[in-house]
Amino acid sequence: MNAPTSLNANPLLDFSGLPQFAAVRPEHVAPAVDTLLAQARAVVATLEAPMPEITWENFVEPLEDASEKLGRAWGMVGHLNAVMDTPELRAAYNEAEPKLVEFWTAVGQNLALFDKYKALKASPQYASLSDERKKVIENALRDFRLGGAELPDGQKQRFAAIQEEHAALTTRFSENVLDATNDYALFVEDEAELAGIPADVKQAARAAAEAAGKTGFKFTLHFPSFFPLLQYADNRALRARVYRANVTKASLLGEDFSKRTEWDNTANIEQILRLRREEALMLDFDSYAQLSLVPKMAQSPQQVVTFLEDLGHRARPFAENDLAELRAFAKEQLGLEQLEAWDLAYASEKLRERRYAFSEQDVKQYFPEHKVVDGLFHLVQQLFDVRITQDSAPVWHPDVRFYKIEKDASGGRQLVGQFYLDLYARAGKQGGAWMDSARSRRLLSAGAVQTPIAYLTCNFTAPATVDGVVKPALFTHDEVITLFHEFGHGLHHMLTSVGEVGVSGIAGVEWDAVELPSQFMENFCWEWDVLEHMTAHADTGAPLPRALFDKMIAAKNFQSGMQMLRQVEMSLFDMLLHDKYDPAAGSDQPAGVAHGGVQEVLDRVRAEFSVMQTPAFNRFQNAFGHIFAGGYAAGYYSYKWAEVLSADAYGAFEEAGAAQGNVISIATGKKFRDEILAVGGSRPALESFKAFRGREPSIDALLRHSGMAAA
Repeated sequence: MNAPTSLNANPLLDFSGLPQFAAVRPEHVAPAVDTLLAQARAVVATLEAPMPEITWENFVEPLEDASEKLGRAWGMVGHLNAVMDTPELRAAYNEAEPKLVEFWTAVGQNLALFDKYKALKASPQYASLSDERKKVIENALRDFRLGGAELPDGQKQRFAAIQEEHAALTTRFSENVLDATNDYALFVEDEAELAGIPADVKQAARAAAEAAGKTGFKFTLHFPSFFPLLQYADNRALRARVYRANVTKASLLGEDFSKRTEWDNTANIEQILRLRREEALMLDFDSYAQLSLVPKMAQSPQQVVTFLEDLGHRARPFAENDLAELRAFAKEQLGLEQLEAWDLAYASEKLRERRYAFSEQDVKQYFPEHKVVDGLFHLVQQLFDVRITQDSAPVWHPDVRFYKIEKDASGGRQLVGQFYLDLYARAGKQGGAWMDSARSRRLLSAGAVQTPIAYLTCNFTAPATVDGVVKPALFTHDEVITLFHEFGHGLHHMLTSVGEVGVSGIAGVEWDAVELPSQFMENFCWEWDVLEHMTAHADTGAPLPRALFDKMIAAKNFQSGMQMLRQVEMSLFDMLLHDKYDPAAGSDQPAGVAHGGVQEVLDRVRAEFSVMQTPAFNRFQNAFGHIFAGGYAAGYYSYKWAEVLSADAYGAFEEAGAAQGNVISIATGKKFRDEILAVGGSRPALESFKAFRGREPSIDALLRHSGMAAA
């Protein structure tokens, strides 16, 4: 055990500049958290006391100062735990987390603070406050009610216990998925078994085996490693094995017999759902879904279900046609009499190659990392009138890079924001891709501005070393889309002009609208005016041929019906699970309430909306971190909901392109920045959309982009 660290030397307590990631150690966590909690409790105690006058300056600002420091330090710890997991850091995180939950729950239930916020809203000063500050106060009053402030004293202790237990369970859920992912290894000795696998994938697998001290090829359950097996491996048994390993991780059906019980998330899911339902009932909601929707755009669970079912019914004929074509092709051309789940990606790729005369592997050769990143930056600089250049900062891993965003101002360039870019998959890093806040924009005293900082995290294949030469990482077009998606979140965070942390950037934005900028950015990945600046063949350096791009466009909506139904399936499962399913009631439930277990809820949704039968052993839900360990509980529908907004918003650029011959419209980009990105959460998302588009959103653009518009 390391000796206690001096508080003066604790990097988690240094808020003077950029985070000191290179200096952070697990032993810093406990003393930093304890110090910041003590400071925050002291501030709360002072603000609880009677005050002759309650103002923004003497009440809200001190509370936000203490909260922000605590949030920034804990955000660093949480980020490191997600991208550089070690037993020591995990232990420090799990030891400190209950203290944070206890503090925030107590603040959320503090009637003295609640009463002062109500008094501030009722005061003569309120009318003179900025719209940003009014929105902060309104959100605070809502959050106090949702945080249990109005509960009877006898129930507050149980409510607090629910929060602490829920936090521990969601953390455990995530850890189980990560551990099961990191533990799995598939070694293949004979290269002949890897027929069909692209050379760069085999090179990465060989390098992974060498790093593990083995011969042959090593594959893992990190997406860039296992998915090419499903997509390209001619060896059907190999596809079946890796498919099963992936869809049973963190379950009793997992590959590693010795770890099945330890990493099984089944009981965690049930307990998480029980706690969420109990919390909702305590706050006088009929379900957790109703509680979850209070700060969102959607008005009720039924509105969401109706929206999803409508999408599902529109997509089903297209999905049925997709599957019928795929089955016929697989039988006639691939000799697969019965198409199984582990054949889908493989048969689909073969059909795509046959129909459109190209493969994803062909396209991948034109997207080396440096060209993609430079092309993304080039687009953002054109659209939003900013400059992006590499910057320097302490980082948590050698692969991480740091950048700054500036804008032209009188006297030179002015810093707008900064971001970390962590692109590659590795052991100890959670899967998926995400953006998170390292620091939010805030107006400080004397007119100074605290500029925002973002984390942009992906899990792409790292550059391979071949014969001692490091080759650039190559991205699939889907990975290019993912990078643009996360950068859209980053732009929402960094290009804000709001000065109050509670509604700056993505803070305070309704959860079902927060995907608007990210999904909006995806559209540019299908524009020639954008792609021509971000491609160069890995071997020849030649740009993407226009003929190949045209084939990509022709294939853009390949199997879009099946893809749409998959999103509907996951979204409906999430919403029904949090609205109709009562895990405590078993089979003795009223009409309309699902019973029979989580699996049965999923099976019922699949029976209505899936066109392809899912294997009985599939335990997808045991690794569904979005809803069981992330912020998407009763909110996964947000992806499709916000896609309506994003597709319609992008329609403004398409209209500008039709008029001027190029979708990269500077005027439209400025309006999008001013009305969507800059305002953050300072006003309702629907108002921001209408300010940009001049009307309410329409589903037409989404259906058109998906190839499902009415003829």
